[in-house]
Amino acid sequence: MKFINKNILVLTDGSEGMISQVIGLAQEFSKNINSLETKLLFPWSKLQPGILPIFSWIFLNNINNIKSPDIIISCGRKSVYLSIFLKKKFSKAINIHIQNPKINFYNFDYIIAPNHDNINGKNVICSIGALHKFNSKNINQLTKSKFDLPKKNLVSVIIGGENNHYYFSINEINKLILKIRNLKKINSKYNFLIITSRRTTKDMKEMLEKKLKNISIIWKENEKNPYVFSLKYSKFFIVTSDSTSMISECAITGKPVYIFHLPFKRISNRIKRFHNEFEKLKITKKLERKKDLKTWKYKPLYESKRIASIVKKRIIKESL
Repeated sequence: MKFINKNILVLTDGSEGMISQVIGLAQEFSKNINSLETKLLFPWSKLQPGILPIFSWIFLNNINNIKSPDIIISCGRKSVYLSIFLKKKFSKAINIHIQNPKINFYNFDYIIAPNHDNINGKNVICSIGALHKFNSKNINQLTKSKFDLPKKNLVSVIIGGENNHYYFSINEINKLILKIRNLKKINSKYNFLIITSRRTTKDMKEMLEKKLKNISIIWKENEKNPYVFSLKYSKFFIVTSDSTSMISECAITGKPVYIFHLPFKRISNRIKRFHNEFEKLKITKKLERKKDLKTWKYKPLYESKRIASIVKKRIIKESL
């Protein structure tokens, strides 16, 4: 069975993290990819799937124009509704959901969930960390355009923000700034590249600018985002613990990933499992205050490709 010409429909709620996951898996199957952001009427937009029945009129999207897909790949709570609806409409389509759908697994042909979600079932395939859209090929393509940045001794500091699991206060950003300044004192050859995210607050960005502008390069939102450049050229990564996605993306490089751990709002066994797994695989280490960065190697993590290969084999086997 050839997958290269299959029609893939990807469904998300429009968030960048979910888009990256569905595209990452879809592009390992085919280049024929169509995307749809799922929009729902209230109260379906607020409730977990399984509580209310699913009708065509609950979708604010024009779903009547959707052509029969070969494979449906969804991610996120809202997309669960549409994936289930389209599976009933196009019975021959294979529907794959990324993450725990929190509804009976029989609604999907395959479920792709990270190991730290700690779920299992006949149709569940587990990944190491989060799937994403980056691979060596598209990183090379995306870095063809010129970035006026150093390529040697590059240390990329990738900063997230507060979320449901972690506090991220000015106090924490000051601790991170102190660690960066100490590392610069230990090794003046380091070129620090500071990359913030949508969750990084304005006052944190101002603090980074004020205290690190003389010893680092700080990305500003009106400039071209150097994130892909950092994936290609960084010698080391320092990533805040709040984002499993950013850590998983850095893991495709085979380069050391240091974690700046933030304080938990409440202990999350799920997030603890993620960090423990990546430490055991020697992908990450805790960032120490007064120690220099050390080099180590691990096998680059291409989970989208590995998971797609498993799914393809199972589809072929089950079609015989």
